[in-house]
Amino acid sequence: MKKLLIAILSIIVIPYLVVSSLATEEKIADLRFYYVDNLKVRVKRVSKDKIEEVPLEEYVMGVLAGEMPIEFDIEALKSQAVAARSYVLKEIETNQEKEYDVVDTVLNQVYLDQNELKEKFSNNYIENINKLKEAVNSTRGQYLSYDNKIAQTLFFSTSTGKTENSEEIFSTALPYLVSVDSKWDEEVSPVFNDSYTFSLNEFLNILGLKNNNKVTTKVLETTSTGRIKRIKINEREFSGSEVYSALNLRSTFFSIEQNNNTINVYTKGFGHGVGMSQYGALAMAKRGYKYDEILKYYYQGTEIKKI
Repeated sequence: MKKLLIAILSIIVIPYLVVSSLATEEKIADLRFYYVDNLKVRVKRVSKDKIEEVPLEEYVMGVLAGEMPIEFDIEALKSQAVAARSYVLKEIETNQEKEYDVVDTVLNQVYLDQNELKEKFSNNYIENINKLKEAVNSTRGQYLSYDNKIAQTLFFSTSTGKTENSEEIFSTALPYLVSVDSKWDEEVSPVFNDSYTFSLNEFLNILGLKNNNKVTTKVLETTSTGRIKRIKINEREFSGSEVYSALNLRSTFFSIEQNNNTINVYTKGFGHGVGMSQYGALAMAKRGYKYDEILKYYYQGTEIKKI
């Protein structure tokens, strides 16, 4: 009877005790995985105007489908899964006192639920969902850490040949979000170079400039990699992001040329340029790099940990 009582007490009490120094790493990992399975993300569904609680790994799978092409190499998808998981864990940590952790748009991360995935993948749903599950399950619970804190894992589509220092784009310097070479983007990204055509009047009207037969530009300030921070167009000064937003460009790495009554704008790269380049990750995967190597390259000095 005494042995039975001890056994019962052990079953009840042990799960609530602090893991002793004798516990193995494997046992600790098991306890943490139980936590992952029960962690929920509060997602603001913008189009539905409602907040949904989504299991963490299900959320990561939905972001993976929303943020990276399913055709990408599995190692690139794995790197995106870890980046997406790290990003949302940081948001959960930051937004504890708010109604929700993230929105389901590019303001945070694009998230697609099961119904949206079925609609997106159509006849290829089973094949594609299994590929997503492989990427998510093989990195389950993994996130990036720097100095024992969750890293802010920003990512974007295509670099200009280099990524950006975070302080040059977002004003805040983070030691793991520094400029690195990503010249291989040009080999794989269909939007590495792009161009836009506007009529002279259309261009002037969009930017709120006075009627003029000529457009003159003077670049006043750039980032260390050449993205425009400040530019003067005719009589008015703009930030690079103002022109980027007004003209709906792919990046702030642009040049403007006039050909009579036509204005041509040429861009390089797609996105803000800070953190992991998704097409850069694809190119590295095609070269044989594994997801952890891709992540440690784009997020300098970080390490992969498990919740």
